[in-house]
Amino acid sequence: MPKKTTASLNANRSSLPHKVRYALRNPGKILPYVQRSARDLKFRLVHRDHVSYYRAVMASDAARDPKAAVGSHNEKRWLALGKMQFDYLVEHGLKPEHRMLDIGCGNLRAGWRFIDYLDEGNYYGIDISPDILVAAKKVLAERGLQDKLPHLTITQDLTFDFLPEKRFDVVHAHSVFSHSPIEVIDEALAHVERILAPGGFFDFTFDRTEGAEHHVLREDFYYRTGTLIALAEKHGLQARFMDDWEKRPHGQSKIRVTAGP
Repeated sequence: MPKKTTASLNANRSSLPHKVRYALRNPGKILPYVQRSARDLKFRLVHRDHVSYYRAVMASDAARDPKAAVGSHNEKRWLALGKMQFDYLVEHGLKPEHRMLDIGCGNLRAGWRFIDYLDEGNYYGIDISPDILVAAKKVLAERGLQDKLPHLTITQDLTFDFLPEKRFDVVHAHSVFSHSPIEVIDEALAHVERILAPGGFFDFTFDRTEGAEHHVLREDFYYRTGTLIALAEKHGLQARFMDDWEKRPHGQSKIRVTAGP
């Protein structure tokens, strides 16, 4: 993962000067970017809402490689990123008896570890992509975790309207808001308190910028910490930046949200 630096935290990746400099430093990435841009244009014309758009992106990526579709370009990295997520939550109090909702569970990069650790039936994974959930079921079978009876469900939005109140001790969204426009994040924060159990928390990662907020090809979104904390507070939630996550070798940052007083 790229290390966070003053330069990276202030970069505007959507600006033409940044693109030119990046292309000059990384000529091998010019063709892949052009191909992504062409795909982006096609999907923009076909899919007007972001969920449908990003579902098409995931279908395209998963067709090539389900692990790469969730941001891991080899088995070693896939395992390492999943373990990083798992270790962090266990260090922060995740217990086998807890019920967990994993938003954007993907192909169970971290999910299989949570399923193995949690008591039977206590893992709920949701994702917008049917293609990636098919890959998740294959991982579940490969790991021999069928008896844990995890719930793997496709979703169209983040209203959580099909889930019961006060159900989850831990809600988790890794590399979800980094691919989401602000209205999708706002929707999740507007509804997450209803499903949080007393004393529960919601952890999410995001691509952090200290400069201008921006996005690249509607696939990667960069937000200031203050913007997301203020958004949570607008919905009566308490939010704090997780400084200890910054010590992990991961390019994204993390915020924890809890129910208000």
